[in-house]
Amino acid sequence: MKGKKTGVIFFPAFDWAISPTHPEREERLLYTRDQIFEEGLMDLPQIAEYPPKLATIHDIARVHFCVPRVQSQVTEAHLIAAGATMSLGDSIIQGEIKNGFSIVRPPGHHAMRVVHGNRGFCNINNEAVLVDYLRRRYGICRVAIVDSDVHHGDGTQEIFYHDPDVLFISFHQDGRTIFPGTGFAHELGGPQAYARTINIPLPPGMTDTTFHYVADNLVLPLINDFKPDFIINSAGQDNHYTDPLGSMKFTARGYADFTRKLNPHLAVLEGGYAIETALPYINMSILMALAGIDYSKVREPDIDSCSFKENPDRFAQVQKTVEELLDIWSRRDKADIEKIFGSGKFYQRKKHIYYDTDYIEEEQFEKVRLCGSCPGYMLIESRADRGYGETARVFAVSIPFNACQDCQMEAYNWYEEAVNKKKGCDFVQMQDKSTDTCLSFDISKNQEWKSEGPRPGV
Repeated sequence: MKGKKTGVIFFPAFDWAISPTHPEREERLLYTRDQIFEEGLMDLPQIAEYPPKLATIHDIARVHFCVPRVQSQVTEAHLIAAGATMSLGDSIIQGEIKNGFSIVRPPGHHAMRVVHGNRGFCNINNEAVLVDYLRRRYGICRVAIVDSDVHHGDGTQEIFYHDPDVLFISFHQDGRTIFPGTGFAHELGGPQAYARTINIPLPPGMTDTTFHYVADNLVLPLINDFKPDFIINSAGQDNHYTDPLGSMKFTARGYADFTRKLNPHLAVLEGGYAIETALPYINMSILMALAGIDYSKVREPDIDSCSFKENPDRFAQVQKTVEELLDIWSRRDKADIEKIFGSGKFYQRKKHIYYDTDYIEEEQFEKVRLCGSCPGYMLIESRADRGYGETARVFAVSIPFNACQDCQMEAYNWYEEAVNKKKGCDFVQMQDKSTDTCLSFDISKNQEWKSEGPRPGV
């Protein structure tokens, strides 16, 4: 890696906004870009700016069941934000750069597998699109995603909850005090991927001391043990002490030190809404840490006037959670899965999902085939109430990359049965990741849409 550069992509998405005064707006990136250029970082030989590329509709369909179809849920801005992560991923895998920072919007870590609209400012999960793209094109297997946003990365967790080859770690403000109200320590992954999901809910008001205790004593040991082929940091920055949506007290220096320790292949911007007081300093520090440049002089203007005293009782609470999670991780392969999840052909769970941006109520029933030869296929029945009596119902089937032949056959039988019966749903959709084929059947139009990806390496 010596001598290789750090790649960076800026995409402020001028043509995408929730509202003109919304916290998630283009200025989040513009102040950062101005400061980085003013400080001369882009003139340094350690950093190279890359243009983004567009993700394809198929890249999105490989990951998401968009209702009624991908084009209904994404704009060109979403395709560029996802494509930026893919572009840097290409450059990293191909050895052009050592690592990268995708400073883009719209964000994505609240977008789940099924997408009925925008929730948490997210429609498309940029990191998940990247992971499945790298798997399909380069055969990448084991991936670690570390989410450092103040909000729990519930969308990323949900997409990979049953995937034994993805380690998802999220540390965030306690869900009892902030959106989306999830991300508790008992959320540990499904029966086929137990303890591949790790959540560390943090009490409000914690400082860099807690930040680095969690990193040093839990995050880094788990990643070293898991030995991923690729590490992604969902680099949300709303844990900063000035952020208007969070209640934490992290600093730009804290973020930079964490980035240096984690040494991710790719950092992807998520949240962070202190447009002038935090984002320019954090983004610049993260970029410098990735590039191996001294960031010790990067300081927020008001930092000396702020108090960063740690609450000892709350810190002890975090220590206890870390110890419990370390114990679970150490015993993960010896866990009594049947006792935890029950026995039978399928693992089943019901979920209620609220789209806080679009005010959609979704009821979802999920079934995962418990297979001894592969991670098993997934069946999803989803019903979304959009208000005013408008509902959308979808039956979705997802086949994993390394599915066995029996699971492939069973999954296609479920898809064909749902299409032929034409009962209880408006749309029937299929993701066959083993062959990179996506199908979507519109019941009312009696019409099927199909997309296929290129052969690996093409």
